[in-house]
Amino acid sequence: MVRLMYVFSALIALLAWAASTAISAELASEYPSRPIRLVVPFVAGGSTDIIARVLGQKLAEQWSRQVVVDNRGGANGVIAMEIVARAAPDGYTLVLGYIANLGTAPALNPKLPYDPVKDYAPISHIASAPSIGVIHLGVPAKNLQELIALARAKPDAISFGSAAVGAMGHLSGELINRMAGVRMQHVPYKGGGQAIIDVIAGQIPLVIIGMTAATPHVRAGRLRAIFTTGAKRSFAFPDVPTVAEQGFPGFSADAWYGLLAPARTPRPIVDKLHAEVVRIMKLPEAKERLGSVGFEIVASSPEEFANLIRDEIPKWTKVVREGGIRGE
Repeated sequence: MVRLMYVFSALIALLAWAASTAISAELASEYPSRPIRLVVPFVAGGSTDIIARVLGQKLAEQWSRQVVVDNRGGANGVIAMEIVARAAPDGYTLVLGYIANLGTAPALNPKLPYDPVKDYAPISHIASAPSIGVIHLGVPAKNLQELIALARAKPDAISFGSAAVGAMGHLSGELINRMAGVRMQHVPYKGGGQAIIDVIAGQIPLVIIGMTAATPHVRAGRLRAIFTTGAKRSFAFPDVPTVAEQGFPGFSADAWYGLLAPARTPRPIVDKLHAEVVRIMKLPEAKERLGSVGFEIVASSPEEFANLIRDEIPKWTKVVREGGIRGE
């Protein structure tokens, strides 16, 4: 009797799974049947917004459905991420996530109203962008090792600027500190523009910042680029060695961006979105538009993106803890 009940329960579960799978497949075949909302955790004009505009335009062209890019800046992206975490899991509300919202936020804000791992269905890691370390022309260092030698000779005398407390430039600098055994002092700014101005003026010797902000000044000869923070050299600066190449193997501090849906979004819809992301990122115009501002196209699988998020959280939590960093 017990065995019969077990078989009956298993049969019911199998039928329920089959019905659910059929419904999901049907939903995916009809998707999208109305406009899609693509939430961006920052104001218009930033790097995240650039990716969202390229993606939204191409999705709209392919599916003949409006894709509304909804810029929800504020609270370091928390507002936007919470909106999507609480949205219906039907593929009509998506978010263009950033490392600061997913990989570093748990360390900097232990009271996050969303869980980067549990509350989302990753679709694809779309692109990455390393930061670049640029110094004032009067600093007597031609590379990172020479800068570190200066920092060792004069502890606490070498400072570095970044766009904000907890920004990738800040965390990259703290990771260099930890791996090199030095103590370069962090100088936080409210945005990268003033940090660039101050390093050109010689107020600070070094700034670690996104390539978009630094590129025109390096090209014009106003600043000297001495390292990039990615796992490999940037195609925008192929002659500038990475931190890893300059004596710190394994160093990698890319800013990364990816597309996510709310958790429990049916897998067929996730797969349909993923296929479109891969197609769009292979288009010459997408590569040219994103490459021109320093992005490296990735277009990973959902599983690879999920693993990236899981791996980055403990990595940056350790850096934040050891650097005594407090989120703002």
